[in-house]
Amino acid sequence: MHEKERHRIILSAVQDKPVITVPELVELTDSSEATIRRDIAALHVQKRLRRVRGGAEAINPPQFVGLAGRPFSVNEGLHARQKQAIAKEAVALCQDGEPIIINGGTTTFQMVHFLANRRMQVFTNSFPIAEHLLKHSKNTVMLSGGTIYREQNIILSPFDNDVTRNFYARRMFMGAQGLGPLGLMEGDPLLIQAEQKLIDQADELVVLIDSSKFHKRSSLILCGLKRITTVITDSGIEDRHVRMLEDAGVNLVVANTRSGTEENASSSA
Repeated sequence: MHEKERHRIILSAVQDKPVITVPELVELTDSSEATIRRDIAALHVQKRLRRVRGGAEAINPPQFVGLAGRPFSVNEGLHARQKQAIAKEAVALCQDGEPIIINGGTTTFQMVHFLANRRMQVFTNSFPIAEHLLKHSKNTVMLSGGTIYREQNIILSPFDNDVTRNFYARRMFMGAQGLGPLGLMEGDPLLIQAEQKLIDQADELVVLIDSSKFHKRSSLILCGLKRITTVITDSGIEDRHVRMLEDAGVNLVVANTRSGTEENASSSA
């Protein structure tokens, strides 16, 4: 990642949280601690942020605290070919007329390209997903209510009595920050709260993750492996992770990255 892009991400991160730590910025940018410390020092000298012990803070601290994790715009370009192929397999599980939930994320967003000619009832908390389906498909779209988180392009509600409780879905499709023996992992408590409500509204939980997510960890568990019906990933998945899913009784679908890219390209032409 280029220095200019790292600086953009760092400055965005300090506007989302009162204080951002060096390890958090390492995770956000996939850079080394030494690189991040140099970036913080340079931005401090430029008076674009304030260097503090172990991290950085905004010159003008945010009035509204955002979510932990990479912005949507950063994640969108990572593992793009794998995400397209995974999304294609996800839509192949759907039948026209079925109610489904699509959780916000860059992998689940790729589903919109393959839903163009479908007729589904789609509930989502994602602005990009809802906007694309409304413009480029005949699917019925329902949005959740709540607070808009610009960096992640999602809507989350802290309340129990929101519209989520009134929607039933055959399947819920979602990504995650990581997946391991204890289950699905996320990096923000508010995300956990909102996504657990959505999971409760679906018969089946289908997880869309590229193979790199099997190596990611977080301190927060969203749900155990037993709650997951199907995992869709790419051919980079290791044998030990295949065995982990098999032992938990989770269905595994391995996407063909070549065909996923080709079909997505033809549907966008």
